[in-house]
Amino acid sequence: MELATATAPVTSTTRAHRARSCVSSTLAVSSDNCSFIPSSSSSSTARHFAPLTTSVSTSGPQRRRLPVASAAVELREASSQGGDSVRVTETLQPGSSVNFSVEVPPSICQQCYETTLQEYAKRFKIPGFRPGKAVPENILINYVGPKHVQDATIEAILRHTLPQALSSVEDRALEDSVRILTKFEDMANSFSLDNVFRYDVAVDVAPEVRWLSEDKYKSLKVVVEIDEIVDAEKAAETELKHRHKALGLLRIVADRGLQVGDLVVLDIFAESITSDGSKGEKIPSAESKGFHLDTEENNNLVPGFLGSLLGIRPGETRSFPLQFPESFEQESLQGVRAQFTVVCKELFYRELPELDDSLAGKLLPGCTTMDQVQERILQRCREVEKTAIEQATDNAILDQLGKLVEVDVPRALFQEQGQQLYGAKLLQLQAERKLDKDQLASLSSQKSVQDYLESERENINRIIKQMLAVGEIFKAENLQYSTEQLVKEVENSIEEFKCYNQDYDEGNIKQQVQDVLEAAKVLEWLKENCTIEYIRR
Repeated sequence: MELATATAPVTSTTRAHRARSCVSSTLAVSSDNCSFIPSSSSSSTARHFAPLTTSVSTSGPQRRRLPVASAAVELREASSQGGDSVRVTETLQPGSSVNFSVEVPPSICQQCYETTLQEYAKRFKIPGFRPGKAVPENILINYVGPKHVQDATIEAILRHTLPQALSSVEDRALEDSVRILTKFEDMANSFSLDNVFRYDVAVDVAPEVRWLSEDKYKSLKVVVEIDEIVDAEKAAETELKHRHKALGLLRIVADRGLQVGDLVVLDIFAESITSDGSKGEKIPSAESKGFHLDTEENNNLVPGFLGSLLGIRPGETRSFPLQFPESFEQESLQGVRAQFTVVCKELFYRELPELDDSLAGKLLPGCTTMDQVQERILQRCREVEKTAIEQATDNAILDQLGKLVEVDVPRALFQEQGQQLYGAKLLQLQAERKLDKDQLASLSSQKSVQDYLESERENINRIIKQMLAVGEIFKAENLQYSTEQLVKEVENSIEEFKCYNQDYDEGNIKQQVQDVLEAAKVLEWLKENCTIEYIRR
């Protein structure tokens, strides 16, 4: 279940309904906009200063403007200190996004220009002028550089007018989703203190959760399919068999061919079979040298593979055609017909000790009888079965909830959720010591993250829908969790990040933990108030 990850999915009760004022967050501009940091070639005095600090960022990928989904739905005028007004046209967009076309009158541009000059006059000591003495405008502009003054003025206009432009969605805006669509270069090229200053800005807002049923989730019915592998009795029997086999000795088979129960070492080669029956290309993913096959554990083999090898002797080669099933785990091989060539390298059988009380301590330390061994193994398997059933139930409920709602998923939520899932995946791989530093750096690149987001788009959107539905239920049913739970879980999550030397933001961790606790409460409530049917498969 997704809730078990350290970086939990976002819900509507956190990022969507606790959005900070979007005007105080970082704003993103297209990557091909010119930088606000002047280059050494743009002015002879550039090396002496930096432009005024701004909350606008030029980082991030270039953003494509979405097609207009409807006509402009609202035209507003935001007053500025009782003077002229900023004119704003609001347009709804797909993906729970809103575009704003902003028109700033010359009077406000002039105010921002004068403020910019005042700030520069305070920051720089102009040769020939005592501190505090007024510097003529033309001398100050020549000293700073006309382009820098213009760029800083544009930044000041944006800072001054964005709060007004976005005020209609302030309580619904998602954090860090504000982005200026107009290229800075275009703003600079068209800028004039005598003309209206225009720019477009977009922001993602909390999406509406639309229930497809009139009674929403009240009559939820869930069917939970339980795999045979989680059956405690069968799992205990298999576990005891594995432990018994581990105590056996391998003996070389010298006088017969392969039979079920043996362990065989194989070289496996595979080629696809074309529609006309001729040999095609090699299938590297189906090939292996020195492959160890335990013939009693053949669940993952292509149907017919083991049967085609029974009786094979060391040094013998066999070739036979098989077809990968449509349900095969590797999608590229589903339904593929292949010609296998297999070389038997070595063949062994197990010589097992008699299964009696004298073996109890070796099978399970601390036990003195076989009855104790079997009882303890069964108890462990029952615990695993219980956990597996609970997890399968949670997954089935979440899956059904996702089917009961429609959500126009915002880009900001998609990016955030996808990056959290990808980060959790990397954290797990690192915890399992499957990645070195170079591999981790490669997988952490922007390209790797974007590739993951695209390949998992459907799954990420599904999870977002589920968690937004969870958030709606948490609010509707007035569910709560304790402060002690929140504090404890936040501390545990921080310790996990520290354990693997991972950077973390305590505020983000707290929100993610809140998401997990909310989901746990909702799942608990739904289990008590919906119909659940369990089916063994």
